[in-house]
Amino acid sequence: MTSGLRILVTGTNGQLGQELAGLAKHYADIEWHFLDRSTLDLSETTRIAPTIAAIAPQVIVNAAAYTAVDKAESEGEIADAINHIAVREIANTAKALDACLIQVSTDYVFDGTHHRPYLPSDTPSPESVYGATKLAGEKAFIGSGAKGIVLRTSWVYSALGKNFVGTMLRLGREKDALGVVADQVGSPTWAKDLARAIIRISLSEKLQNTKGEIYHYSNTGVCSWFDLATCIMDESGLDCSVNPIASEAYPTPAKRPHYSVLNCQSTLDDFSVETPHWLHSLRLALPEFATEKP
Repeated sequence: MTSGLRILVTGTNGQLGQELAGLAKHYADIEWHFLDRSTLDLSETTRIAPTIAAIAPQVIVNAAAYTAVDKAESEGEIADAINHIAVREIANTAKALDACLIQVSTDYVFDGTHHRPYLPSDTPSPESVYGATKLAGEKAFIGSGAKGIVLRTSWVYSALGKNFVGTMLRLGREKDALGVVADQVGSPTWAKDLARAIIRISLSEKLQNTKGEIYHYSNTGVCSWFDLATCIMDESGLDCSVNPIASEAYPTPAKRPHYSVLNCQSTLDDFSVETPHWLHSLRLALPEFATEKP
């Protein structure tokens, strides 16, 4: 039952937040509240509780995050403020309002040493500041006793934000050849699919009876960044060759997990969400990207 349900979404200007806003028009019987940085800056933690309390939502989707993975290595304080301290404040406010929180998290809480999809119950071991601050946020939420779930996802992209797919399309138009890392493996996730799943979870009775459990959501299938880049060029008809390289050949400030595939079975079992194959979703998403300069 959706009539009268009030859902608050943070991070409206991010790619997930924008996809949620785009889908919201199909759920007119829900009272939606979308907050961007101008209406709720999560780095200003004292504003969080009164802003949320004034709306009094039944469900909070925290789609806001500090996601600049490499910059986080030198901006740990602001990354922690947004990914950890702000989550603690949101969770405490959710508990006070008896609201449910869906806290979006990341595959980067894992170190990537597994060779089978990570279960929600697997022990996290982040190797980047970004991953560590997101894990701290998860723990703060779970420790608050608020209702709701942590929802980890991976390799998110959308035409509505900056991401790997958009970068590859741009470089594919500008260059004849690219070297792309081939030894990092995961599951690309279209933000629109993730948004659909979050809405379904928001409307479920199961969410109302869940407290601080961890779930995973990604598109199905597995590939490397090299595989993904190759498919982007092929599907877009771009005449740019993609060459596989090792991570060591493309050093970055933050260490990425070599394997971060997520096991999403419990999410399918408990919430009956759809998890299309990543290539199917990529083919649907690519027309939404601007492939030609104006």
